Amino acid sequence: MLKIRNLSKVFYKGTANENIVFDNFSLDVTDGDFITIIGSNGAGKSTLLNIISGSIQSDEGSIMLNDKEISNLPEYKRTRMIGRVFQSPTVGTSPSMTILENMSMAYNKGKSYGLAPGVSKKNISYFKEILSRLSLGLEDRLNVKVGLLSGGQRQALSLLMAVISNPKLLLLDEHTAALDPKASEIVTDLTKSIISEKKMTALMVTHNLTQAIATGNRLLMLHRGRVILDISGEEKKKLTKEKLLDRFLNEAQDVDLLGDRLAFS
Repeated sequence: MLKIRNLSKVFYKGTANENIVFDNFSLDVTDGDFITIIGSNGAGKSTLLNIISGSIQSDEGSIMLNDKEISNLPEYKRTRMIGRVFQSPTVGTSPSMTILENMSMAYNKGKSYGLAPGVSKKNISYFKEILSRLSLGLEDRLNVKVGLLSGGQRQALSLLMAVISNPKLLLLDEHTAALDPKASEIVTDLTKSIISEKKMTALMVTHNLTQAIATGNRLLMLHRGRVILDISGEEKKKLTKEKLLDRFLNEAQDVDLLGDRLAFS
């Protein structure tokens, strides 16, 4: 489904601040995988999602999505195949537009509609139907500007907008980290439900070990641009925070890596 081969990325190359994030990194993601990604600060988690989505270009390497090479595609073309939800609820929506206008914009992503209106009345009942699943009352507030919504409401809307066009791949970059516990629970449950229902392939970055263990079918731990743990299936189901940290420590090769345990929650 997603094949990454020999990926390399260096920031500030040739300077005193040179930072080698990836060096010959490869990863296979199977169709239907829901992968949680954890790792210490600077491990390359968000950079990986940025490279896949096209917001950052890799220096070398290949990215294949459903057997199509996308490494050289600009970000706007990749958005037709890739949905994304960011950490901040303010990023995935337009605050000055209404819920209806935001939903319409997401629904029309990648479509050609020329001079036709961006908001079609025939879609209103459909938007109300999927918004009602949130149990947040947004289906009755279609004409309210998104900037007036709470962070949890806005992030739930961002998630719906990211999947409404049925992308081949969904990228979630700590999308519950900025929310209060109740809102985080709502968005996490919604995420699981949507991905299961649509049988989507997804990569979710998180710093929350409990969330990483309880979510998805596969868990990756990154450190310095390499996968040091790849756990799936029954093995993942039996994980606890303590067992995961023990596995992490068993993979430690030096004192610096041992110190990174403090970065996890």
